[in-house]
Amino acid sequence: MARPLRLVFAGGVYHVTARGNERKAIVRADADRARFVDTLAAMVDRYRVRCHAWVLMHNHDHLLLETPSPNLSEALRHLNGVYTQAFNRRHRRVGHLFQGRFNAIVVEKETYLLELCRYVVLNPVRAGVVTDPGGYPWSSYRATAGLTAAPPWLTVDWLLEQVGRTSRVAQAKLPG
Repeated sequence: MARPLRLVFAGGVYHVTARGNERKAIVRADADRARFVDTLAAMVDRYRVRCHAWVLMHNHDHLLLETPSPNLSEALRHLNGVYTQAFNRRHRRVGHLFQGRFNAIVVEKETYLLELCRYVVLNPVRAGVVTDPGGYPWSSYRATAGLTAAPPWLTVDWLLEQVGRTSRVAQAKLPG
C-alpha cells in the first residue's frame, strides 16, 4: 500500500520529529551533535526554510519549520540523509539511522506556534536531562533567550514578538 501524501504548501508551518531506528541513539557524542546542527544549518540555508525552534535529544529531534516554498520533504531528506551518512561513516556502521519517515504536523502559526516552541525547547527538562533549559546546549532555547547569539539560520524575531514588545522584555519572560 502506498504511503499517504504529505500536506505541504507554501507558507506551511510544521512540527517535525524524527526518531532513531528502534528508538536507538541518533547521536553518541558532542561531535555528532555538532554535525547534526551544522547539517540543520545547511538545510535551512539550502532549502530556504525558516527554523523557529529545535532540540536534539539522544534518540530523536524536534524542529519547528516554516516553508516559504512547498519543499519540506526535500529539505528533510537532505537533513536526515546527509546526517545519517556522516554518522554512519564516523561510527563505521551501515543502514538506517532513523525510524521510517519523519513525522510532520501542520501548525497554525498564530494560535499554536508559541506553545509548540515552548514544548520543543523544554523537552530536555521533561526528560530529566537538565533542570533549566538554559543548561542544555543542543536546542534553540539559549539563542532565543539571549544567552548566546542566535545563528543566522535560526528565526527568533517572530517568536520574541509574540512574547513581548522588545526582545529584552520577551527574553525575560521565557522559562528558565
